[in-house]
Amino acid sequence: MEEIGIDVHAHHHVDPVVEYKASKLGMWLFLATELLLFGGLFAAYAIFRAKYPEMFHEEHKELDRTIGAINTVVLICSSLTMALGVASIQRGKKKLLSLFLLLTILFGIVFGINKYFEYGHKFEHHIYPSTSIFFALYFMMTGLHMLHVLAGVLVLTALLILSLKGKFSENYYTPIELGGLYWHLVDLIWIYLFPLLYLIS
Repeated sequence: MEEIGIDVHAHHHVDPVVEYKASKLGMWLFLATELLLFGGLFAAYAIFRAKYPEMFHEEHKELDRTIGAINTVVLICSSLTMALGVASIQRGKKKLLSLFLLLTILFGIVFGINKYFEYGHKFEHHIYPSTSIFFALYFMMTGLHMLHVLAGVLVLTALLILSLKGKFSENYYTPIELGGLYWHLVDLIWIYLFPLLYLIS
């Protein structure tokens, strides 16, 4: 090994730039798998909607457009606060990062509370996933999305704790940026779900 100038006892450290690019690539690959997952559900939705247009048109009226619209606004606001959080730490403003992370988490909790009451209303009217193909898709798609919201809230809570401990700065904020990418995906998926399920014409 010495002939080619390699010290086998040397300690090698990963280049921060390489580590950053690898982390971001890993996140994008993960997000791609998530898009494939929801893409399959969107494809199933399109197929069954084309096959049973009358059923989809009639049964979507059972959904609460008001709650759906409110949740859409809530998630759009959460995307804004998440983006502001990333921008804040890039400028070294640690307290603002913590504030925007907290706001994003609260928006996620509000979304979950609204979804809880929406599901409760369906169950009170004896509407379940087994009621029809439309509601099977509705509960599957929105339920899976809600699990992603929950996961996002947990991740952001962990990031908030680390932020309060001063772990991030303008020189190190990769976890914040990766958490932001995940949260934006969650928001983007809902932007597609809302018109598909609630605004069928």
